[in-house]
Amino acid sequence: MTNSKPRVIKDYNKLDKDLQQQIKLIYADGFAENLIHFFDRNGIKITVLPFETEDKYYMLRMTENEAVALVDEDDDYDDEGFLKDDVKQEYEDKYSDLDHIAEKLTDEDDD
Repeated sequence: MTNSKPRVIKDYNKLDKDLQQQIKLIYADGFAENLIHFFDRNGIKITVLPFETEDKYYMLRMTENEAVALVDEDDDYDDEGFLKDDVKQEYEDKYSDLDHIAEKLTDEDDD
């Protein structure tokens, strides 16, 4: 993570559709396993899904239960919680020109 980028804490449902689609592409295997936890200055545990673009570092607030529910209720994901192949291909075609997406997709191919 680059420290010079502004950090944006936001709810996933309040993001625009394009950003949600980019996030689904990066987290094609669901959100719950990718959550990070930290404590705010008041000692309250915060759970977020990290997502970095060229200009911002997003921390998307959601609990583990919310993360599972978001995927369960989303028609883009199959019954096992994986992004459907046709949807993944559509999003790859749509967003592969974005550096933060292309970089992550290249990293996945290396695994």
